Amino acid sequence: MLETITQSMAEPEQGNTAPHKLDMDAYQTYKRKDCVARILMLSNMRNDITLRFERHRSAQSVRDAVKIQYGGTSTTRLRQLTLKFDGYKKCQNQTMRQHLTIMSNMISELRGAGHEMTDEQQVQAVIRSLPSNWEHMRVNLTHNDNIKTFDDVARHLELEEDRLHAEKPINEAFIS
Repeated sequence: MLETITQSMAEPEQGNTAPHKLDMDAYQTYKRKDCVARILMLSNMRNDITLRFERHRSAQSVRDAVKIQYGGTSTTRLRQLTLKFDGYKKCQNQTMRQHLTIMSNMISELRGAGHEMTDEQQVQAVIRSLPSNWEHMRVNLTHNDNIKTFDDVARHLELEEDRLHAEKPINEAFIS
């Protein structure tokens, strides 16, 4: 539930390709978990408090509204967010776009908690989060002087993922 509350996912674009279908499946799974998390949060409030927050359509918006209503971010929570961000690694079953969305959300959470990160800190965290089989990209991104912001590194990683997907059928044809 905590994962659902602390992360948000935008509805993916419509399409008929395999990546679009995977993104839509991931989004549908997220929506189901979000609905359950929202219901659990509201059901654990007293009735007079529930009425204030049931108009929010997602678990994350309920949490944000409760946070605004009842207090800010504690030092412990800020430390937890920082450790989560610094230690985050791309999961095997995630697309690069999903991974970057999660990292962007974590940056927004940290900013919302009052912790501003420099562009260099954001770029370095993204590079650290890459899996070991992306070592060539780690080196490339580290030594590329044109990569200065999160958006720069995201664009390069998305292009690399697209290149790898385009290359995949060719390699499979040679193996056959």
